[in-house]
Parts: sequence; structure tokens; C-alpha cells
Amino acid sequence: MSQHDETPVSITSARTSHSADIRRRQTRYLISMAIRTICFVLAVVLSGPMRWVMVTGAFVLPYFAVVVANAADGRASAGPARFADEELPQITAVSSHEPGPDRQS
Repeated sequence: MSQHDETPVSITSARTSHSADIRRRQTRYLISMAIRTICFVLAVVLSGPMRWVMVTGAFVLPYFAVVVANAADGRASAGPARFADEELPQITAVSSHEPGPDRQS
């Protein structure tokens, strides 16, 4: 009886490549930092309560930028995190002078 799960991995549940993941995280972070920069500029230009809203946004956004940028890809949790046979023992080569399980001594 096989210990393998015969269900194929769907391409839509496959993990993204490392370089694509890094690029996605950098893009999210840069967008958040651009919004923070706009908040700083508007805090200088505006007056009254809106100034303090912008200052608060400029100070709070870095935390949220890091959290959003480091958020896991939603597809990674939908599919298997690992293949079912990763923990199984691997097949090793048998030397030609050692008798194997199917060889006669």
C-alpha cells in the first residue's frame, strides 16, 4: 500500500517563486512608503485637524507597511505547504558488490 497522496498539486495552489515574492513585497512596501511621504507633505501644507490626521498617518503607516509587505501569499495556504513524501526515506543507490534486496548473494 502506498503512503503517497495521489492528489496532484494544482498550479493555482503552487507557491510563487522567491524572486516574484520578493518583488511583490517590495512593491507593497514602496506603495505604503509613498503614501507615508504624501502624508508628511500634506501635514506641512494643511492646517487644523487634518494636519494631525496626516501626522498620525505618517507615524502609523510604517508599522502597517511592514505587516502588509510581509503578509503571506494567499495561495500558499490554499495548497499543501509541503509534499506528502518529503518525510519519507529516500531511495539510495546500492553498490554493485553489495547484495540488494532483489539480488542473489
